[in-house]
Amino acid sequence: MDKADGWSLRSDFLNAATQYRDNVALVMRDRSITYAEIESTARGWAAAILDTLGRPAERIGVFGHRSVTSYIGPIAALMAGAAFVPLNSSFPTERTIAMAEASKLDAIIVDRAACAQLRQVVGSLSSVPVLCLPDAGAAEVSALDAIVLHGPTLNAGSVHRLPPISAEDTAYLLFTSGSTGQPKGVPITHGNIRHFLEYVSRRYGINEHDRFSQTFDQTFDLSLFDLFLAWRHGASVHSMANIELLAPTTFINKHELTVWFSVPSVVAQMRKRNSLVPGSLSTLRWSLFCGEPLPVPSAEAWQAAAPNSTVENLYGPTELTVACFVQRWFSAAFAASAQDVVPIGRPFDGLGALIVNEELKPVANGESGELCVSGPQTSPGYWLAPQKTAERFVDLPVSNYEKRRFYRTGDRVRCGADGEYTFLGRTDFQVKVLGYRVELGEIEAVLRRDAGISEAVALGWPIADGVAQGVIAFVMGSNVQEKHLLLEASRKLPHYMVPQRLIVLEEMPKNANGKVDRNELQRRLAGECTTK
Repeated sequence: MDKADGWSLRSDFLNAATQYRDNVALVMRDRSITYAEIESTARGWAAAILDTLGRPAERIGVFGHRSVTSYIGPIAALMAGAAFVPLNSSFPTERTIAMAEASKLDAIIVDRAACAQLRQVVGSLSSVPVLCLPDAGAAEVSALDAIVLHGPTLNAGSVHRLPPISAEDTAYLLFTSGSTGQPKGVPITHGNIRHFLEYVSRRYGINEHDRFSQTFDQTFDLSLFDLFLAWRHGASVHSMANIELLAPTTFINKHELTVWFSVPSVVAQMRKRNSLVPGSLSTLRWSLFCGEPLPVPSAEAWQAAAPNSTVENLYGPTELTVACFVQRWFSAAFAASAQDVVPIGRPFDGLGALIVNEELKPVANGESGELCVSGPQTSPGYWLAPQKTAERFVDLPVSNYEKRRFYRTGDRVRCGADGEYTFLGRTDFQVKVLGYRVELGEIEAVLRRDAGISEAVALGWPIADGVAQGVIAFVMGSNVQEKHLLLEASRKLPHYMVPQRLIVLEEMPKNANGKVDRNELQRRLAGECTTK
């Protein structure tokens, strides 16, 4: 183990693997893999990569999608002393190429399904990394013009003297969508994720008997909650296929899951299908949601289905390490309030928050503004992008004598007299309609109050000279009454905020992280215009 280096994600996993060697760490399509098996396999892959490189590795890509290889890959990278960089074979190949090129990878660990894209990816990189292909056949290997490690080579050795890791070293590098169309790299250090894992370990009291869902793709940082919180305590992670996410009750009960973590859209889909039955999820003791606003009706329905579970709403951008705010669901309290979404609550212990206006000045108590967060979970900045870093990571005064480094989230919030923060929407979801400033989130909240609506998304449309001429809303639900919805909206909203049109969808389009894909909805509207 790497005790001499102090704490790291690697030492966390190795401590658990020593104490719980025969415990199941990962369940994939009914295949159970123990901590001992993951450790042995990861050490073998790391040894092969390091022997080939002849030097320590800095960044190792993990190219795959919900496979045994894609889950062991990050541990192998950590064994090699490197940061892991998730690459998703379900993404467009051009995006994978952009991420791999920007990362300057020393090696890529590739699962069988991703091999089909590998020749195009490798052929487009300015520097060809070492390729580790545990699942590849002879045909896939022979087609590649690169150093390829596969078969017996990967099992020939084991890393016994692990390269050192420090708190300042990058643990992983993830990419988020950029406004220019190019993904932005976000490096997270071992020190960043240590603070996160220590807080959630205290809060949730995880033990070796817990069974975690894994609903997220590994390019979404929320997946790290399941993997590394479970693997810190000797618990098991149960990976779900996309089709199982459509109706997860069977999966939860079959595997007797105790910890559920997903985006709220999963609940919206279940409500639409009337598949969220009261009392049907009795094994759960924690039900956690993040990535999108959590509607009150969704929290109510899930709590009824999981009566033995504590429901919590988490919030946090990638730049602040998985999650940084949390709010526990209290049905009586929220039922008595006028809120449509569950608040994001309060910051984790040790983190600070400010709400600022457009001039980055603190707003008055009770006023809304942009949320800025500081503390040990804050990323060092964007990968090889000092200008973008300077725009979003800023020094703000916290007293007459002190400034601290804050990350500007781009999210609009309000803090109530009780100290709890409520998410109001993105700063870039604010549009001008007929000269009026309009919060699209307010329109969505009004539409979601209808009992038949499980999801609503409002867009400024059409856009002329950068200004919205009106609002169009997409809704999803059961027995949707369009005329009734618009009438109710007209009773609660000013005329310029009432949608000119409602579009009813069977399902909302989702992006790779399982969130509602607003860009796809805009493309559909643009497509309508070009075909008329």
